Amino acid sequence: MKHYSNNYFKNARTSLVLLFSGSLLAACAAGPNYLRPEMDLPEHWPTNPSATSPATAKPANAAGERWWGLYADPVLDKIEDEALAHNVDAQVTTARILEARAQLGITESDQYPKLNANGNQSRTKRSINPGLFIPPVRIIEFSHITLDASYELDLWGKFRRASEASRADLFATQLNRDAVRLSLTAQVAQQYFSLLSSDAQESAIRRVLTGRQERFELDKKRHEVGVISEYELHQSEADTDTAQSQLISITKARDQQEASLALLLGRSPSIVMHGKLERGNPTLANVWVPDGLPAELLLRRPDIQEAEQKLMAMNARIGVARAQFFPSISLTSYLGSESISLSNLFTGPAGIFQFAAGIGQPIFNAGRIKFGVKAAESRRDQALAQYKQAVGSAFADVRNALFAQESARQTLTAESSRSRALSKAHKQSELRYQVGISSRLEFLDVERNYLQAELNRIDAERAQRSAVADLFKALAGGWQQPPVKPTQRPVPS
Repeated sequence: MKHYSNNYFKNARTSLVLLFSGSLLAACAAGPNYLRPEMDLPEHWPTNPSATSPATAKPANAAGERWWGLYADPVLDKIEDEALAHNVDAQVTTARILEARAQLGITESDQYPKLNANGNQSRTKRSINPGLFIPPVRIIEFSHITLDASYELDLWGKFRRASEASRADLFATQLNRDAVRLSLTAQVAQQYFSLLSSDAQESAIRRVLTGRQERFELDKKRHEVGVISEYELHQSEADTDTAQSQLISITKARDQQEASLALLLGRSPSIVMHGKLERGNPTLANVWVPDGLPAELLLRRPDIQEAEQKLMAMNARIGVARAQFFPSISLTSYLGSESISLSNLFTGPAGIFQFAAGIGQPIFNAGRIKFGVKAAESRRDQALAQYKQAVGSAFADVRNALFAQESARQTLTAESSRSRALSKAHKQSELRYQVGISSRLEFLDVERNYLQAELNRIDAERAQRSAVADLFKALAGGWQQPPVKPTQRPVPS
């Protein structure tokens, strides 16, 4: 019987060794390692043969992420910094980074032992007539204090993969913050450009309105002496009212733009309601982004890197799901004292301890683990598709922004030429009208065309600046610094 027992335990030990060896081999393949997806990317941006850099343009690569510094406007620099510091969306993304960093700490704590102190004391009252052979003890006191330790061996990389996924989540959150800040700086610049444009359009309308009001006052006197008819007087009044209506519309638009920009800057409701925004240089520098830049610059876009970090997180969680197939080995122990007398609790005879090792192996769970792995793989595939979509959308953004920049520049050139020509025609028509060579209707027609051309020119200038801001946003700012690979992005302290 003794010989049989020894063989039994020997075979059992051999089976356990084989089980652990096979499981260790399987652990090497618990979860796929991340590999960046292969994609067919162009080497350079498309070059537009008809596009030429303006002679007065500043080189767009003269600044890094603070690309708006190329406009040399201290007010723009100031409000950009204010938005980055106080914008609500930017503050929310910063708080999410803190949350993700805390979640990473929680996940990584699973790789370390857990140590807890426990103590309890009880006082129990019993019957004084418990039975024939039980002493009549009425009150029993019991004290118990232990230091408990537990640890689960991470043989299959379950906790390491979970930490890898949480770290990728943290990187993705940081990159989301960068993407929000990049979009914010472009929005602030565009709102500021619109504000300057509205100011310029208001000035143009006021100049025309002032001239029409002066002519209307003169026409009322001329009508009183019979020089002009009542029809011409009403026509003069209508032209004055038209300019006044245009002025009201542009003033309303400017006030709305001020409120929108104040919200972007994160200003208080009181300032949003009553505050006025400072203006800087109305004649900003002309900025131009050249064609033919290396396409790899685009890979540093925060939204692309964020999508890749999410893909890495989903890839790592496949390993967490697959690790559920393997045994879980846990170690537990406690060290302490227990006694029915509090005075004897810390004496030698009251000491207690225990050390235990446990192993658990899933046998049947109706495919729960298998379906969990399939769900993790499906989430990885979704993240892969989203990553590819982010890359494709980024290149489309750059292509559209490049052509928008060129189109806006050509439009601005044409509108500027038209405005200069009509400005000269307006002066000549006014002289011809004053000496009686041309009619009043002819002069008013030229004036209307000139005003509309000037408004179009100012709007084209705004559109050109906004197109450049969109291009900087698409390129993630300037490009003085070399692109940083997402897998090498450090965790800020």
